[in-house]
Amino acid sequence: MNDLKILVVDDESRMRKLVKDFLVKKDYLVIEASDGEEAMDIFYRDKGISLIILDVMMPKMDGWQVCHEIRKTSKVPIIMLTAKSEEQDELMGFELGVDEYISKPFSPKILVARVDAILRRANKLGADSIITVGNLQIDKLAHQVRVCGNIVELSFKEFELLVYFVENKGIALSRENILNAVWSYDYFGDARTIDTHVKKLRAKLTDDADYIKTIWGMGYKFEV
Repeated sequence: MNDLKILVVDDESRMRKLVKDFLVKKDYLVIEASDGEEAMDIFYRDKGISLIILDVMMPKMDGWQVCHEIRKTSKVPIIMLTAKSEEQDELMGFELGVDEYISKPFSPKILVARVDAILRRANKLGADSIITVGNLQIDKLAHQVRVCGNIVELSFKEFELLVYFVENKGIALSRENILNAVWSYDYFGDARTIDTHVKKLRAKLTDDADYIKTIWGMGYKFEV
């Protein structure tokens, strides 16, 4: 695990140290940034970052701006930290391509468990080769999705969600099952999280790959 590098971005040095100490105990390499501009400088300079833990409220560039800039060129997983727990803020984060959303105060152990889960799944995605179903082709190694031969840009979490659907095609999946599998068992979100991601995923796949079906009162099923 010592080759996995995590960028921790927070203007509070105490918070950075707390997060860093717990991550270092799990043998992660940790880089710190105290504001959004410094984070972007590090991100552009260091291409080996595996995951970013990003605070929302920061000087110079806030977390939303940093996330927006990063998503222009990268699908690197992003965990957003915020002092707020407003539904609108959480949904905004998912719209920008945030993979996890954690409200302060939080348990550092839970944060590390989320980091472990995201990176573990990211590494597993390269285990198989190419999945083809209907008009859809998924290349796990390249982290690439095509619909009718055309590349579709997905966030890390959208990609994970699609792979989970495809690998469980024909099976009725409850929202709880999806949360446990894609967001990990310790995620304290609710149906909004899944429904938001499914809505975005459907829009990107278009009618040519309209394979995610809603099961009212339960969840979803992937079928061609």
